[in-house]
Amino acid sequence: MRRPQPWNLLVLPAFLLPSFAADWPQFRGPNRDATSKETGLLRSWPAGGPRVLWKVPVAQGYAGAAIVAGRVYHHDYDEKTNEWMVIARNLTDGKEIWRYKEARLIRPNHAITRTVPAVDARAVYSLDPKCVLHSFDLKTGKERWRKDLVTEYKAKIPSWYNGQNPLMDGERLIIATGGDAILVAFDKTTGKEIWRTKNPENLQMTHASVMPATIGGVKQYLYITLSGPLSVSAQDGRLLWQHNRKFNVSVAPSPLLVDGDRIFNTGSYDAGSIMLKVATNKPSPTFDMKQNEWNSEVHTPILYKGHMFAVGKKKRGLFTCLTLDGKEVWSSDGKASFDLGSYMLVDGMFYVMEGKTGMLRLLEATTTGYKELASAQVLTGPEVWAPMALSDGKLVLRDLTKMICLDVRGK
Repeated sequence: MRRPQPWNLLVLPAFLLPSFAADWPQFRGPNRDATSKETGLLRSWPAGGPRVLWKVPVAQGYAGAAIVAGRVYHHDYDEKTNEWMVIARNLTDGKEIWRYKEARLIRPNHAITRTVPAVDARAVYSLDPKCVLHSFDLKTGKERWRKDLVTEYKAKIPSWYNGQNPLMDGERLIIATGGDAILVAFDKTTGKEIWRTKNPENLQMTHASVMPATIGGVKQYLYITLSGPLSVSAQDGRLLWQHNRKFNVSVAPSPLLVDGDRIFNTGSYDAGSIMLKVATNKPSPTFDMKQNEWNSEVHTPILYKGHMFAVGKKKRGLFTCLTLDGKEVWSSDGKASFDLGSYMLVDGMFYVMEGKTGMLRLLEATTTGYKELASAQVLTGPEVWAPMALSDGKLVLRDLTKMICLDVRGK
């Protein structure tokens, strides 16, 4: 296949709809970087940990929350009635406001739910475990429109069900479908297709989520398949470039834009990591950092002070600080092991979850070494893997059986 000419890569920081300053409107937060701009949060905790504001039961899964205008939105499932659900509740007390439910038989396969809805001022957008894209009215939970990606695009449901989180971009919703298309842009109001990326190689959907970027001043989207990363024009869905590099099973971490022209890609099950350098004078991206044995299995690393931070491995489960050329600066080895737990950067600190135990640790965000500020047993293992959400000093977490909200501001 002929590969179009790539361009230099720049991060696009303002691709999202306007939102409340404290909102966490989608997967990995307002800028999809697992970073919050909130300040004034507690740097030490009492012996019992931060105050628990509320706690609710949830069905087995890893589905994290979105938070908009004081409301929490999340996916759930009723195993007694076999109904898939989207729930809205108050951030302050956890009380339910509305729920949408429909009959859907989903057998546990490494749990059931695993994605975060995207929320704007009008609607909640949800890609369910069996790859149906829904739009719900924000106030009432009434379904506005739906797209069955399996029926309409011949999408293949990934192993362990869908793990992709929708990307909001202005009045568009961007989804990687696989099957008849690689990526598709939908009108958020009507659900109508705006464009699709041709898929002659029959690339399939993975658990990775689409990430925004600009390339040579042209807005576009990055995605990673089992055959490697690629880039698509935001204007018309044209495939701009792709890099052939196989990853194992179903990739979960998304491509990470690390500076003006480099893209970090990693995957599960000892897939290792690569750094691609995009340049205008080459027909396709080239390796900048070649195969590196360190990898992140579930979560996308966080960029901070010219370094990458993530739970990953040469030894599994270590929270690690890496240079942009893949060299380890420090890790939590000998101090804490986090399995596949999630993490967030806020107010010069990292919240990092122990995936096997539900222990939450508060770390100083520094490139000089592992420095723990506090820890608390807030959830119960195993498989505490869900992404975190933070709004107005309230941290929403979950394990396999419950969702909780912690007061991490302490006022």
